[in-house]
Amino acid sequence: MHRATDPQLNALAIERLSQAFETSAKRWELIVYPSLFAFIILAAYGFYLIFSLARDVHSLSLVVERNMMAMSGNMQSIADNISHMNVNIQTMAMSVDSMATDVNTLTPMLVSMQNMDRSMQNMTLSTASMRHDMAGMNQSVGRPMHFMNQFMPW
Repeated sequence: MHRATDPQLNALAIERLSQAFETSAKRWELIVYPSLFAFIILAAYGFYLIFSLARDVHSLSLVVERNMMAMSGNMQSIADNISHMNVNIQTMAMSVDSMATDVNTLTPMLVSMQNMDRSMQNMTLSTASMRHDMAGMNQSVGRPMHFMNQFMPW
């Protein structure tokens, strides 16, 4: 009898194992299928984000390339202007050197101008002296002539 109950016991154990497995599988289905669905949605959204980011980086690279081309042209223009400025500054330096030489030649002229200034002072002093003498002569001759003017017909 012990043997007869053994197969029944085995069948019963297998039946209970089967039922436990089905309930466990149902529980796992309640967890796994929604999780799988959420994973698929998140994967699709991640793909969309990566695709959008790649598209934005591509458009950014096009804009940067266009701006770099414009900036490259402007840099060439700046380099040309700086080279022209360099030539102009060299010309100015030569002109300043020439002016320094010209100023050195003006030194004798300055001495001559100082001599002219002294001569003009002497002439002014002589003219003032002549004016003083003329005033004295006018005083000397003026009074008697005033008296004589009364007798003159003109």
